[in-house]
Amino acid sequence: MQPAGPRSFSAGLLGSGMAGDRGARHASRQAFVELKQTYLHALDGLAQAEWLRLQVRAAEAPVDLWLLRAPVFAALGGGQPEQRRRRQLLRRGLDSAFPDLDDPVSAFTAF
Repeated sequence: MQPAGPRSFSAGLLGSGMAGDRGARHASRQAFVELKQTYLHALDGLAQAEWLRLQVRAAEAPVDLWLLRAPVFAALGGGQPEQRRRRQLLRRGLDSAFPDLDDPVSAFTAF
């Protein structure tokens, strides 16, 4: 019979982090899910957008959705009020998920 080794009380806590870390991960995940829902809502009812809906559903990270923004905006093209409303909805969702990416001053802005 072997002697019992020291108990490791931290074994079940590996990767759990501090309470604030868990809260931040939860908030990040919630924002990602909300952005996914925004994309799906914007694409809802567009017959030619089935492939895009599949890509949105398969997205695993916010960057996946960021990379889909151009084809989604292209699918939402047109001057109809409903298309404009959907584009605005998507822009607001992207602005809330990626607030630091909208730099008011860029290299292409005239001073």
